Amino acid sequence: MIRFLFISLLMVNSVFALPLDRIIAVVNDEVILESELVEMERTVRDQLRQRDAVIPPSDIMRKQVLERLLIQRVQVQKADRVGIRVGDDALNATLRQIADNNGLTLREFRDVLEKDKYDFSDFRESIREEMIITRLRKSQVEDRVVVSDREIDNFLATQVSQGGVETVYHLLHILISMPEAAAPEQIQEAQEKFDKVQELLDSGANFAEVAAGYSDGQNALEGGDLGWRKQGELPSLFAKVVPGLVEGQVSELIRSGSGFHLVKLAEKKSEESHMVKQTLASHILLKTNELTTNNDAESRLQQLRERVLNGADFAELARAHSDDTGSAIEGGSLGWASPGVMVSEFEEKMDALADGEVSDVFKSRFGWHLIKVFERREQNMAEEFKRNKARAQIRQRKISEDMESWLREMRDEAYVEYREF
Repeated sequence: MIRFLFISLLMVNSVFALPLDRIIAVVNDEVILESELVEMERTVRDQLRQRDAVIPPSDIMRKQVLERLLIQRVQVQKADRVGIRVGDDALNATLRQIADNNGLTLREFRDVLEKDKYDFSDFRESIREEMIITRLRKSQVEDRVVVSDREIDNFLATQVSQGGVETVYHLLHILISMPEAAAPEQIQEAQEKFDKVQELLDSGANFAEVAAGYSDGQNALEGGDLGWRKQGELPSLFAKVVPGLVEGQVSELIRSGSGFHLVKLAEKKSEESHMVKQTLASHILLKTNELTTNNDAESRLQQLRERVLNGADFAELARAHSDDTGSAIEGGSLGWASPGVMVSEFEEKMDALADGEVSDVFKSRFGWHLIKVFERREQNMAEEFKRNKARAQIRQRKISEDMESWLREMRDEAYVEYREF
């Protein structure tokens, strides 16, 4: 049996239906025929065999398959009510992709189906139905799921508390001290000193230099450097503040019995690194249109390349000639690019260049390009990697929960009448 690479691929309405068909259930204003149930059972059994899974007894199998068919029918009805359709072009593209995934042409794929006694027309419509359901689920459930930064923070904090990879923080600290039982004039004096410190920092003064000059902390002469601290090693006063800071950020005023505090997050890292090689590059893009042919674009870029090689400023040429308006205003700069950010044909050309080298003129799906690589660096992307991974996990969990509730609600609202079978 061919490997059908689709979500459920539950095919119904086969031309190999029972000679004498009968109604086994009514769903709202539609009927489910015994031939549909039998054909779906057959498909499910085939799928279970392909996975070497245990096949349940016939009575249990039939009950489960009928329920699945009911849920499928309810979703199709819902999609019809909200106007979700799948046209022939999209359907044909999906069929070609399924055939390609199985290493076959569409004609060969059709022959295999018919050899396994599946009618291709019915199969085609079952795929259309599956695509409709997929679009319905996306619009009604998946697109409505939102994952907040707070949820990600809580998720990561829970991981840490359960022994996951922990973040460590490099902190700088300024303390303006006060006696425990400070008199009003002592509080006023400390406040004035703190205001001076805040004024200096707001004007762009170096935190470490301000700490060395004004802080009453034990590490003042070291620029207030507290070194690297794990979450559990942070002073309780800072424990809730520091995880919310971004690198380079200074906290708001933190007040305690010992005085006024400011803490700066100089850097943070995970104990488990996720190092990525990033590339700083610029490009010039020329697009083709009714007035600019491929030959025109290629020829113009060749001329620009010669000018760059002869000493012309790449950024100036990008501003004047590039059709990528977003990067053109930045002199063609693409910023620091991590692997996978660019389309494959562009990234391959960029990765092949040495620092300072200019590429040959080449074409991508977006047009004709000229690239210059300036430098590369190793960047620890552990924090971003963890947050993206956490976001994906939370999103998938919420989709699963919401999908279950959504399907249950639709099923409960549907009118279902069973007939004997």
